[in-house]
Amino acid sequence: MSTPASGPARNVVLVHGGFVDGSGWQGVYDILAKDGFSVGVVQNPTLSLEGDAAATRQIIDAQPGPVVLVGHSYGGAVITEAGTHPNVAALVYVAAFMPDAGESVNTLIAGFPSDAPGPPILPPKEGFLFLDRSKFHASFAGDLPAEQAAFMADSQVPWGVDALGGQVTQPAWRTRPSWYLVTTQDRMIPPAAQRTMSQRAGSTVTEAAASHSVYVSQPAAVAGLVERAAAG
Repeated sequence: MSTPASGPARNVVLVHGGFVDGSGWQGVYDILAKDGFSVGVVQNPTLSLEGDAAATRQIIDAQPGPVVLVGHSYGGAVITEAGTHPNVAALVYVAAFMPDAGESVNTLIAGFPSDAPGPPILPPKEGFLFLDRSKFHASFAGDLPAEQAAFMADSQVPWGVDALGGQVTQPAWRTRPSWYLVTTQDRMIPPAAQRTMSQRAGSTVTEAAASHSVYVSQPAAVAGLVERAAAG
């Protein structure tokens, strides 16, 4: 297993989750770029964990030095798989799944607290998943304006069923320092599950009173954590 890159990390790679694309990172991107970071944004195909990890490694390869690798939601599984790349110095999980070896998004969802609200995922259609549009605002983007949440709901990216079942092989958080942003108003990944995953990994944890869409609603909180990881 590779050892993390050494030296200060002035490069950041942002990895989105399911149902959305990389454009949601713009607020975080703008802050990091203004503060002098080189920032790459991954566009996951979201067909398989293996494919998304490969797409992420391509963007890591394009950076000129050590990288802070950031994942939101399902993107946490992606950075866990791709983050063993030798150029990755640190991992940042934003309201994200954090699987161990042999675990997948599906197995983590199965372990959610029984009294937590479940993500309003519709039954698969031709191998892809969508969120119930009528419940998108409340579940995914509760702290965003209704118009913005409606756009996100109507521009959903189909999430391949196989991606949720993809099992992590060598979890990067076992060999890389990690930071985790817990979202206390999250109705997609319960805050209790976020705390359990981050504690298991020994992450440096901070919390925000935010929805699952914290990377859109509170970009400064996310960028601030990324910059602490880069300095850490």
